[in-house]
Order: sequence, then C-alpha cells, then structure tokens
Amino acid sequence: QVHVVEFGGGLVQAGGSLRLSCTASGTIFRLNTMAWYHRAPGETHKLVASITSDGITDYVDSVKGRFIISRDNAKNTMYMQMNSLRPEDTGVYYCNANLIPIAQMEYTGGLDYWGKGTLVNVSS
Repeated sequence: QVHVVEFGGGLVQAGGSLRLSCTASGTIFRLNTMAWYHRAPGETHKLVASITSDGITDYVDSVKGRFIISRDNAKNTMYMQMNSLRPEDTGVYYCNANLIPIAQMEYTGGLDYWGKGTLVNVSS
C-alpha cells in the first residue's frame, strides 16, 4: 500500500516564506516525477512545479524566482520552498507522486498518487 502525505502549510503574511514537504511511503518500486498542484479558492487544481527523479525541475511562470522545488530520493520526499508569498498563492497545495508500486510493476509508466493537501493562507 502506498501513501502520500504533505506537511508544512500554514498562515503567513505577504512577503513571508513557507516550506512544504511531501513524502511517499509504502511498498514502492520506483518513484518517478513528483509535483505540486495549487487549488485556489473557487478554482481547479493547477500545476505549480514538478521535479523528475533526476532532479530536472519545471515551474509555472507565476512562481519562477520565488519557489524552489527539490527532492531527497533516499527519503522519497519532495520539498517546495515558497518565498515572497503573495495573497494569490493562498489555497490548498497537493502533492502528486507518479510511482510504480511493487505490487503493480506491470504499470511501467507509473501510477499517480495524491496527498490530501495542505492549506497555505497568505494574508495581505
């Protein structure tokens, strides 16, 4: 069984910083790309940043230069350092992990697992 859990949300003033983390645990054969999605109030999920198992990163334009995504493969954990936060960054941040469970190794392209989300609230 596989679990994906996020940590690190909270309330912060505009201009402040937060660090989110996401850990995938369980019987995992291979952990592929991991990503953060943002769901602002009243909107749908939007991709914010992603990182491959080789450490290649990609960001949506609105967070470039402010957010930094990283991962520790030994710990199956991804991080996102969020700096210069803005009120529009408010919302729930979800972790997505594409991985191959040991029990489902036939899925060579990996399966997507989601965490339950962590709330970030940026006050103006």
